[in-house]
Amino acid sequence: MGNRGMEDLIPLVNRLHEALGSVGHSCSLQLPQIAVVGGQSAGKSSVLENFVGRDFLPRGSGIVTRRPLILQLLHANTEYGEFLHCKGKKFTDFDKVCKEIEAETCRVTGSNKGISSVPISLRIYSPHVLNLTLVDLPGITKVPVGDQPADIEYQIRDMIMQYICNENCLILAVSPANADLATSDALKLAKDVDPQGQRTIGVITKLDLMDGGTDAREILENRLLPLRRGYIGVVNRSQKDIDGKKDIKAALDAERKFFLSHPSYKHMAERMGTPYLQRILNQQLTNHIRDTLPAFRSHLQSQLLALNKEAEEYRKYSPDDPARRTKTLLQLVQRLAVDFEKLIEGSGDKVDTVHLSGGAKINRIFHERFPYELVKIKFDEKKLRQEINYAIRNIHGVRTGLFTPDLAFEAIVKKQILRVTGPCMKCIDMVSQELITTVYQCIDKLTSFPTLRNETERIVTSEIREQESKCREQVMLLIDIQLAYINTRHEDFVGFTNGQQMYTQGNKKVPERMTGNQGVAPPSSLIVIRKGWLTLNNISIIKGGAKEYWFILTAETLSWFKDDAEKEKKFMLPLDNLMLKDVEKGFMSSKCAFAIFSTELRNVYKDYKCLELACNSQEELDSWKASLLRAGVYPEKIPVDERGNGAPEIFMDPQLERQVETIRNLVNSYMNIIYKTIRDLLPKTTMHLMINSVKEFIGSELLAQLYALGECSALMDESPEQQQHREEVLRQHTALKEALAVIGEISTTTCTTPLPPPVDSSWIQPSSATQPKNSVRGHRATTRGHAPQAPLGRAASLSSRGRKQLSGHLNRAPSVPSRQPPPVPKVK
Repeated sequence: MGNRGMEDLIPLVNRLHEALGSVGHSCSLQLPQIAVVGGQSAGKSSVLENFVGRDFLPRGSGIVTRRPLILQLLHANTEYGEFLHCKGKKFTDFDKVCKEIEAETCRVTGSNKGISSVPISLRIYSPHVLNLTLVDLPGITKVPVGDQPADIEYQIRDMIMQYICNENCLILAVSPANADLATSDALKLAKDVDPQGQRTIGVITKLDLMDGGTDAREILENRLLPLRRGYIGVVNRSQKDIDGKKDIKAALDAERKFFLSHPSYKHMAERMGTPYLQRILNQQLTNHIRDTLPAFRSHLQSQLLALNKEAEEYRKYSPDDPARRTKTLLQLVQRLAVDFEKLIEGSGDKVDTVHLSGGAKINRIFHERFPYELVKIKFDEKKLRQEINYAIRNIHGVRTGLFTPDLAFEAIVKKQILRVTGPCMKCIDMVSQELITTVYQCIDKLTSFPTLRNETERIVTSEIREQESKCREQVMLLIDIQLAYINTRHEDFVGFTNGQQMYTQGNKKVPERMTGNQGVAPPSSLIVIRKGWLTLNNISIIKGGAKEYWFILTAETLSWFKDDAEKEKKFMLPLDNLMLKDVEKGFMSSKCAFAIFSTELRNVYKDYKCLELACNSQEELDSWKASLLRAGVYPEKIPVDERGNGAPEIFMDPQLERQVETIRNLVNSYMNIIYKTIRDLLPKTTMHLMINSVKEFIGSELLAQLYALGECSALMDESPEQQQHREEVLRQHTALKEALAVIGEISTTTCTTPLPPPVDSSWIQPSSATQPKNSVRGHRATTRGHAPQAPLGRAASLSSRGRKQLSGHLNRAPSVPSRQPPPVPKVK
């Protein structure tokens, strides 16, 4: 009876199948088993029936096995069969077992030769069997029949791969003796996934059907076309015997007489035949289970450990207990408040290293996006001068003014202050949206209770909108305050006298930054504002096209180097009279681009009027723009007047030109004060009225408003998905504990047979499936790659006799690139 030291191991794995199969874990945990692989009509089903001693498998022409059959053989005193899908029903009539397999196959695959990877589980108890777990897989076919798809060969190979790719699966490669063994599909697939031959056992069938004068002696002796675990020969019943209802016991007696009487096989008759194959499989599967048991136990323990905490929480949770519901509600709201505060204020645990979110994104809005929006309106230079011109002339009316009118200054300043409203409202919108996004991120943890989640989302979102409205009102009040009184006595305001002097000096000045390069660099040139990689697009294709360089932006220059070692400087560009503008993405480019150009229309880089730069994301682009703003490089905004003309107006009157320039300087000075004030007050106002208020509301008022709904019990109703998940976790936890208890009952002390030494198996060609042929109904042929191949190479060389045997098989079409092994299916 096989390996007596561990004869309970195979029933142990069957119990694990049963314990873990209820939660869909048996295949994902890769329990040890034996997969029977072979071509159509290779004799796989006959071998299995010989093991049992009964006719119980469907027979016929073409593809008969159309779903994997997981066959568990268990030694017992009585003889009957049980299906996993018919629990509790015992089949003592094996003709009914056959009909049930056919009916269950047709239920899933239909009646016209379709296939499915969903297995049928059959357990057979008998005094005539040894403990074994085998998987009977569909035979490998070449030509589709019936309504089978044109790629039926590949589908079957994929299904086989789902099982034999499992490292805990022994492969029983069945090949007929009356076919060329070197072209055996079963051995090719086994070689793909088991190149060292540690899991492959060869079975040679139909030895009695070989041509006269030929035999398989050298193959069975493992001298020709060797396998590491060798071959075992069997003789099955012929189709005539099956039709004549020849008893399997009589067939086994005839098999034994065949080996004892055949001159080529009688010296190894004790190592041939179905009973010997059954004993070998029992022994090797048992030893395989013993070898994989420690790692399997560790895998189960790690899964149990991962589920312990969650299962403990679910075990204590009683859905119908009001006190438990109230406590859970309180805990969830408190956790929501803590999570929201962490996302806004920042914390060291669970840091997002991929995206900005919460407080970090709001900080970016305050200090990058908002200042940039202000600057975009601040430097609409042409339109501003035109407005000043019209204001002065309209104030003077028909007369010619001798002095610069202060009313023109006040009118222009108030108009500019009003234009600040847009960026301020946009900033509040962005902060509000980010708060809502942060709330959604926090309440996702309430998905288990959909009513509670929906009510929490509604209440908190309403509070954010309410606080947003208050914040808008307060910001509008701040702007109205600035409009109410133009303080020309402000300490930072230049005044009319200084404004006129600035105009006079502006016409005579020489750029100071350019002179700074003549001697010692001024301190501002040493202030590094930003460093980073940018792609320089101003490089001809002849010289390699666009390249990445390491850029350094200071208060006075933009320099770039070959790399971040900053040793080989490529160029240094002074920032005087430079502006930036957006550039559309190229046809094949995913990068965001911008350009720097001179307001004096001079070349900024070699022969180029524009320096075109690109970065990897819009976020990085915005950050570079904000840094360039700090360095005094402002964005271009092309002004257009009411009639659509963009050409600047030429001042014919020098006195008017002087007055426009004076008021322009005064407006610039006063608006700098306004911008500085708004940049300071807007984040403070938003923080106080929106962010802190919402944070305080979630921490102290949210729970009270939830209680005020009056349906606290209904709030804590679980979603069907959560209820299913809770039950699933508890079932998995129980199944894992049961599986570990089952493993704990077994002693792993046994005698074992060592694995034979490696052999040269390079005679097995890699699997190379032929292109599917047209079906009988005329379907178009489809072309796919052959079945997945193992990554390891083949052995070094063939034996001399092997070369002669294989000489006719080496001239083949080159193999098609292999596909990845498909995932292992879950057993239901």
